[in-house]
Amino acid sequence: MTDADAPKTDHRPWYRDGLPFSCTQCGHCCRIEGYVWMSQEEIENIADHLGLDVDEFGARYLMRVGKRWSLKEKKNFDCVFWDNGCTVYPVRPTQCRTFPFWPENIRTIDKWLKVVEECPGSGSGREYSFEEIEALKLGIGEAGAPAGGKADSPTEGEEGAS
Repeated sequence: MTDADAPKTDHRPWYRDGLPFSCTQCGHCCRIEGYVWMSQEEIENIADHLGLDVDEFGARYLMRVGKRWSLKEKKNFDCVFWDNGCTVYPVRPTQCRTFPFWPENIRTIDKWLKVVEECPGSGSGREYSFEEIEALKLGIGEAGAPAGGKADSPTEGEEGAS
């Protein structure tokens, strides 16, 4: 058998045929304990959206974790911007825009199935291609959409902020 006759092996990850996701706007991912990491650009964008200067925004909404910045949480662990919906949705952080396609969530099929158990939008709805998922893993593009809205796909050249 020559190399040309050898079977071709697909070395792409287990999700090579894509994964379905359609945000239901349930807010589960916004109402659990954890960090929402913020880049300087994201801090500036949200501050501008809220009509605040960066220092005032930081004092109200950010906490220092080591050398990084994270959004504060409410006492019940809800995101500081959750109020029966995301109050900064148009300028939400990359971490929020790319959920559930975070590297740790799609590392294995078992990890993905755990996300599917917790997130009603994961595992159903719009099918994201392998290429779209790979871009989202890098912080490029947007997963999900507002209820009744159209999901935005990553576009070539679009940069994530983290």
